[in-house]
Amino acid sequence: MTYARTNAGARRHALRRLGVGLVLIAALALPAAAAPDSKPYDERLFRLSEILGAIHYLRELCGAEEGQQWRDRMSELLQSEGTSALRKARLTRSFNKGYQSYSRTYNTCSPSAQSAINRFITEGATIADTLVRSVP
Repeated sequence: MTYARTNAGARRHALRRLGVGLVLIAALALPAAAAPDSKPYDERLFRLSEILGAIHYLRELCGAEEGQQWRDRMSELLQSEGTSALRKARLTRSFNKGYQSYSRTYNTCSPSAQSAINRFITEGATIADTLVRSVP
């Protein structure tokens, strides 16, 4: 087995974990819809939104051909956590910030872009796992 195959397999596994984590966050957050607009986990949630935006841009740039997968994950997050227009706007702004920041930084898929993808997938999976464990 080559390093590239092992690395690709690890990335796919991390991507699946991130997706599963987001679905779980959405399921756990539904009962909290009547809660006030601000949540104790907002900082992590907004960071996760920003990461999703960055991954959406970078994966497309690097030819992942995943279509709207990361935007769809963000839509799921908005449906479960966007309890008000302001909250939806803040989550969307975080996603767009991640997307736009990396669209200004990278215009070709470079080793640095690949490294950023790997870091974001790892960080996003960690945040999603933490949120799933800590959100009541």
